[in-house]
Amino acid sequence: MASRSWTAEPREKTEDSRYRDEDFMPRVGDPRARQAYRILQFAYVVAPIVAGVDKFFNRLTDWSQYLAPVVASAIPFSPRLIVMGAGCAEVLVGLLVAVKPGVGATLAMVWLWGVIANLLLIPGHYDIALRDFGLSLGALALARLARSMKRSIFAGI
Repeated sequence: MASRSWTAEPREKTEDSRYRDEDFMPRVGDPRARQAYRILQFAYVVAPIVAGVDKFFNRLTDWSQYLAPVVASAIPFSPRLIVMGAGCAEVLVGLLVAVKPGVGATLAMVWLWGVIANLLLIPGHYDIALRDFGLSLGALALARLARSMKRSIFAGI
């Protein structure tokens, strides 16, 4: 197998390990991998916290427009209270990504899948669901990098 440009050192080539998971994961010492990891981690700390806090103030948008009526009717709380609860959850996810990026990013990915499911129930919001699918893939990438980096945003600062 050809050596990747991002690998820190060439790996042994054996017949039974041709497609090992490790062959596609960057090494911890690779500065480009660390930079990509930090960029994704910063984004998945800041964005959920900002969006979560804004669900209390509605400065960026009126968040209740993104709550599917079927979901709102299934939960015995007002749409405003549901949105604020989602905001609290998003802030917690952002904080978790800061201290436990592998767990937090996985949770962010699953959260985004829930958001996507909700958005698919609202006609005319399919573009936002597609965007959130892309964000969920970024969260998956961060979770994979975090498992190879084994560090939090506060480590090494």
